[in-house]
Amino acid sequence: MLLLLDLDGTVWRGTEPVPGVPALLAERVARGDTVVYVTNNSLHHRAAYVPRLRALGAPVTIEHVVTSARATALYVAGLAPRVERVLVVGSDGLAAELREAGLTVTMAGEAGPAYRSGMDATEAAGRPQVVVAGLDRSIDYDRLAVAAACIRAGSPFIASNRDPVFPTERGFEPGAGSIVAALEAASGVVPVSLGKPEPLLLHEAARAAGLPLSDAVLIGDSLHTDIPAARAAGIRSVLVLTGVARAEHLAALEPGARPTAVAADAAELARVLDTLAG
Repeated sequence: MLLLLDLDGTVWRGTEPVPGVPALLAERVARGDTVVYVTNNSLHHRAAYVPRLRALGAPVTIEHVVTSARATALYVAGLAPRVERVLVVGSDGLAAELREAGLTVTMAGEAGPAYRSGMDATEAAGRPQVVVAGLDRSIDYDRLAVAAACIRAGSPFIASNRDPVFPTERGFEPGAGSIVAALEAASGVVPVSLGKPEPLLLHEAARAAGLPLSDAVLIGDSLHTDIPAARAAGIRSVLVLTGVARAEHLAALEPGARPTAVAADAAELARVLDTLAG
């Protein structure tokens, strides 16, 4: 099987692994399964996840880490007609993924001052063919202004994900979706979004593995992103109760919105995967 694993709340919680999960994944790979990690996080280049996963004992190669930043880069690079120039409201990690995919990147922070001084927005931004937005912890008014102006001028608008908040050690903070919402309001354009609950991230993950998405099982802890993404992609899903979701949350779901299976911990997840493998 192709196992698509969410990270936060599924493989780890904060700095600690979810007990038993890394070892279970190693066992599944030894038995012939393929594991690809899929996360909505757009802050980091996918290489940043490899040493952390290896330190936990989880099987990983860089090709099998597909963040929303990586999926966005692959999606933009695959557009037709071919895209060469991109304006980015986002992190250095997102920009690095786009450059690695062969795209020329202008950061909105670089274009903002020129736009504010009177230069046309598209000129200041390097005549972008696409505007990409992700989490940008240095966001300011000029970055939003130049990006919104480019979108209004006709550059397609692509979002890495629409998560309104994300968890930190200080609690929840504004996520990429908060920035995307501001650009949507300012431009009047609804973006294409790569992150869960949309299915595009899962399609890119299957392509990265070289396997059909129909073989996949998505394993995640969120009833708002993971399980709806699996449903939108038409694949099986396992909700793990090791992160944000709780058993009592399932009672409120319509039958069509339920996951294929539920696992309380790694031991139960092992039994579920054996059953799904047939």
